[in-house]
Amino acid sequence: MSEPLTNPGEGFHPHLHDTPGRGAAPLRTRLHHVRADALDGDTAQTGGMRRFAAVSGRTVGSEKLWMGQTHVAPATSSSDHHHGESETAIYVVSGHPEFVFLDDSGDEPEEVRLRTSPGDYIFVPPFVPHREENPDPAEEAVVVIARSTQEAIVVNLPGLYALPAEEA
Repeated sequence: MSEPLTNPGEGFHPHLHDTPGRGAAPLRTRLHHVRADALDGDTAQTGGMRRFAAVSGRTVGSEKLWMGQTHVAPATSSSDHHHGESETAIYVVSGHPEFVFLDDSGDEPEEVRLRTSPGDYIFVPPFVPHREENPDPAEEAVVVIARSTQEAIVVNLPGLYALPAEEA
């Protein structure tokens, strides 16, 4: 015989609600379900993109992680930016977004364009200036983003350039 299902919102330790004298489970002792229609659009933004937080310090009390979605409209690109001290992992859900950065490992900085497809991943190290582009004239690109900080750090830049070592 299988165990009965928990009720929505009960979290990982549903038995905690049955303990006499105890209220609802504390924030750090339960799972949190963030429904797709409850994503938080009140996040740091970059021109040409819309970011929506799912997991953050504000939405679920996260202390070391931010996760959400970014939508890039057809035929548009973001502003040049970096994400401060955050490591950023990106998973391409739909569309064919392109990620652009400067490779300064040679004699002259060279613009590099990473062309992606659904199912691809991108890793953005801390402080690396870049931009996202969606060259498709009709289809929005959607990606899921995870960051190593509890909030979405976005530092918009006047251009795409490699940061000097002392700034990075």
